[in-house]
Amino acid sequence: MANCGYTQETAEVSVQRGHADLISFGRPFISNPDLVERFTHGWPLNPPADMQVWYSFDETGYTDFPRYGEKVGTKL
Repeated sequence: MANCGYTQETAEVSVQRGHADLISFGRPFISNPDLVERFTHGWPLNPPADMQVWYSFDETGYTDFPRYGEKVGTKL
C-alpha cells in the first residue's frame, strides 16, 4: 500500500509496475468528496484544501467542498 502525493495517473502506473498493490488517497478526498467519480469520469479535481480547514469546528471547511457540477456553498 502506498500513499502521499499520488495523482490518478501516478497511482495507476505504480500499481501496474508492481510497486504497490493499492494506493490510498487522503488529502484529495478532503476537497473532492466524489473523488472516485471524478477519477472514473475524468472530471477535474477541486483545488487542494487549505490545511487550516482540515480540523474546523463547524460546517465551514472540512465538510463543505462541492461535488463535481455542484456550486460552491450549496449542498445536495
